[in-house]
Amino acid sequence: MNEMEQGIALLRAQYGVNRRITDGSYDKDLAVKCVNGTFVGKEAEGVIAYKGIPFVGKQPVGEYRWKPPVDVVPDEGVYEAYYNAKSAWGNGDLETGSLFYLDEDCLYLNVWKAADKSTGKKPVMVWVHGGAFEAGGTVDPMFDCRNFLKENPEVIVVTIAYRLGVFGFLHLSHLPDGKDYPDAQNLGLLDQIKALKWVHENIAFFGGDPENVTIFGESAGAGSVSLLPLVEGSQRYFQRVISQSGTPGLTRSTEDAIACTEELAASLGCKTVAELQKLDAQKLFDAAAALTLRQFPERDGRILPREPWAAYADGAAKDITLLQGCNKDEMNFFVVSFGVDMFKTWAEGRLERLLSRVTDEEKKRIESYCLDKASERYEPECSLLSQSWFNAPCLRLAERQTMGGGKCYTYYLTPESPDPIMKCGHAIELASVFNHPEMTDEMGRSFDETFSKTLRKIWVQFAKTGNPSLTAAESPDGKAKVWPLYEPEKKPVMVFDEFDIHPEPESARGIVDWERTYFLSSYYCV
Repeated sequence: MNEMEQGIALLRAQYGVNRRITDGSYDKDLAVKCVNGTFVGKEAEGVIAYKGIPFVGKQPVGEYRWKPPVDVVPDEGVYEAYYNAKSAWGNGDLETGSLFYLDEDCLYLNVWKAADKSTGKKPVMVWVHGGAFEAGGTVDPMFDCRNFLKENPEVIVVTIAYRLGVFGFLHLSHLPDGKDYPDAQNLGLLDQIKALKWVHENIAFFGGDPENVTIFGESAGAGSVSLLPLVEGSQRYFQRVISQSGTPGLTRSTEDAIACTEELAASLGCKTVAELQKLDAQKLFDAAAALTLRQFPERDGRILPREPWAAYADGAAKDITLLQGCNKDEMNFFVVSFGVDMFKTWAEGRLERLLSRVTDEEKKRIESYCLDKASERYEPECSLLSQSWFNAPCLRLAERQTMGGGKCYTYYLTPESPDPIMKCGHAIELASVFNHPEMTDEMGRSFDETFSKTLRKIWVQFAKTGNPSLTAAESPDGKAKVWPLYEPEKKPVMVFDEFDIHPEPESARGIVDWERTYFLSSYYCV
């Protein structure tokens, strides 16, 4: 058994099967009656976890593959909610996803709450995991919310799953028999909305307030929560959004989506949906490796608008309050993860695609920017992709949300790993957000305890009140944190320096190169 196989075996050993309880032998104090059954959780260290609760009436298997999620149906049964559900198939080329126990039977959620006797309705925070829309799952130990709830018992946290990769984001309607699959290109987002619907209808039974829900996520999860306000009918299920390193820029056009489908189908020797339906999940999973970091939600003009930036500017999310931002060295994470040589090859291919679409004048701006970032061999592409995928879209989202009459709090995270390449890379803040100091970044460094606690406190304060500011009495370091709303004139952002969280104008940090890279946000993730 090789190292990868050993890792998979170890992680799968943490799973179990939630069974129906028919003999009445369960702790009634840990049982919650919901629309689709009574679910019995497990308590440990003052926190009750309800794991593996289905939020659909039919799992997306067999005839339901590439079909919209189905509503739950009333059920009087009593069920264990002891174990994590299986994770969604995604992309075999991304190691994170392949470490999980994968299945198409994957649409489940976990509810985490403090085991206290409070009677008031608690604010609810719903986590959408990242993983490039191709990997990840609620079983990830990083998203175990026990430590978070022990420190912040005044909220309830829900972690949700959704279909990934070719199962959640595959354009099919252009195929000869594709008319019956009009939603296949954005099923992952529809799954998230169905999970939010379940939360809306059931979270009060756990002590949560269905009218005070914050959705939050990182990377693909952040892209998701920034897109959900643009889906018709979704806003009834949440009031606030926390988006960590992800925006509507993490999307693709219909043309790019169709190109991915054609590439996949050709590699599999298929020409119709019927032929694709006959393939087992493993074969589709393996073939999807060729589409790595290209399987984004589609700006289809049906579920998502063709121009999300315009939708925000027109006020589509004006009733939703946003808290969003980016890290100082986002793309450096990918350099470390891929290795310098592999990253360089991949990034040069992405840059070639981008340069084929921009104007001659824009090409000159890109070339000028890259020339200034040549201190390391990987730096020109790394810095440019940080700008185009993260920094520029982050500021564009703040600008457009404010233009549309909505509220937006914007941040810039700066603490670094000691690794000279990683620096303040993508996802480096997750261990701080979920209170897992034992899960340090890849280079073995955890952040200052007070900084991490303050970060969590700000997130919870925003979920509770819609304003992330802290008084001196509320702040773990005893210093007030007054976070100004973003406004286009001064462009204020909250800078998360490890030992000094404070607001600054964007220009003080040069978060985006307004002349040479801001326009790239119009090209999304080419």
